[in-house]
Amino acid sequence: MTNQAAEPLGFIGLGVMGAPMCRNLARRAGRVVRSYDRAATIADVPAMISVAALARDSAIIFLCLPSGAHVETVAAEILAATDRQVRMIVDMGTSPVAMTRAMAAGMAAEEITWVDAPIARTRQAAEDGTLSVMVGATEADFASLQPLLGCMASDVTLCGPVGCGQAVKILNNMVLVETVAALSEALAIGRSVGLDPAVLFDTLAKGSADSFALRNHGMKAMLPGVFPERAFSVAYARKDIAYALELARDGNVDAAGAERGAALLDAARAAGWGDLYWPVVAKLFER
Repeated sequence: MTNQAAEPLGFIGLGVMGAPMCRNLARRAGRVVRSYDRAATIADVPAMISVAALARDSAIIFLCLPSGAHVETVAAEILAATDRQVRMIVDMGTSPVAMTRAMAAGMAAEEITWVDAPIARTRQAAEDGTLSVMVGATEADFASLQPLLGCMASDVTLCGPVGCGQAVKILNNMVLVETVAALSEALAIGRSVGLDPAVLFDTLAKGSADSFALRNHGMKAMLPGVFPERAFSVAYARKDIAYALELARDGNVDAAGAERGAALLDAARAAGWGDLYWPVVAKLFER
């Protein structure tokens, strides 16, 4: 093993997705992994130390944080660390494209490479190590990072230079929200004419309306009416739609579908469902 391949890794953000990702990285990377989360203890993750200690001890730090604002806060803590050794920071959460590119420029001045590598798919995919990762980086940085990302994902795609991974992830979530809105309408209309909702969704899955959203959000959450906390919440989905609308404004695009999705998420939050799994927007159509 080369010296670089033996260098420790850091992981910050051990939430619903981050904790299983960190476990898979530690099990499969063949390198020492240390972690940090503001929660005091999280089961079955590598030894937790401070952000400053990770900056001193880790060659690469992976971030899996709730928003761009959280990323900026943690990045500032990393930069403030004395004797830092970190050479690359990989943002695996969803952050604004403009912020990502500004962060990359600022970190380059500190001789730290910034890579955006946001994740898609479900909590179970995070447990299984079968996430999809959308990467914004140079080809060289992608090549060096791909084996590590492969410890957490079954699909790792170079989408373009820095910021492009975030752009693809934001648009992925925009399309997902709009699809769930359409499924919510179909579910409500189907019930109104006496259709069995399970028959409706099962039959849609056999035709041209089939989708990941139908099979996961529709069948596993909307049909049984199960919208737990500690899943991807209404508040998180609304944050991602805000990022998509920002891109649309910057590109002078009329994103009416995304605006409609944002309005539904706002209504769900107003109903007191902000912390629930976000397909709870389907309940708005019952009212």
